[in-house]
Amino acid sequence: MTSPFTYNSDLIGGGLMVRESRLVASLMLDAVDNTAWHHAIMVENCLQKNRPATAKRMAQAIRKRLERLDPDFWAVLREGDDELAAQVSFCAAMARNLLLVEFLETVVADAVTTQAESLPHYLWDEFLAERAYRDPAIAGWQPSSVQKMGQVVSRMLVDIGVLNSARSRKLMPLILRPELVALLEKHRYERLHRCLLALR
Repeated sequence: MTSPFTYNSDLIGGGLMVRESRLVASLMLDAVDNTAWHHAIMVENCLQKNRPATAKRMAQAIRKRLERLDPDFWAVLREGDDELAAQVSFCAAMARNLLLVEFLETVVADAVTTQAESLPHYLWDEFLAERAYRDPAIAGWQPSSVQKMGQVVSRMLVDIGVLNSARSRKLMPLILRPELVALLEKHRYERLHRCLLALR
């Protein structure tokens, strides 16, 4: 029997978290064991969080995102400049969140194509309402969760330069880094590549 479809999104867990993602990528590149991972996150508090539970949750969320990408991306994330690191982190978020990908492919890409000036908040709510036909669980999400997810997506788009700010929400063309394009082509992340091209 086939399991019912679910988006299984982690968007409520946080935005791009670029600084923290660099540190997690470094641990992953060093192939640390569970003991060293625990020591770095929980004892040394390398993510610099006030509560150990927060550090643990954030580290796990980032790791699950980065595991969807080839280690070449981890190296670029660790060593690249802030703009490039943000775009790699965005790719990791897309790879982990089909809901984000579909929002970009439909709503944001359409706004870019029609040269809309901004991306109103209500478009996220409308998008989720439409996707609830595919994943009925969405209809049961708390309004506060829906709102937070929308805020996270907006912050991500601000961080990669597609929105100029979370308040005005003015659309800007994405300046896609050629280093990232080369990686996406090399490892055949075709859907992610198309997604990003549509934002330019």
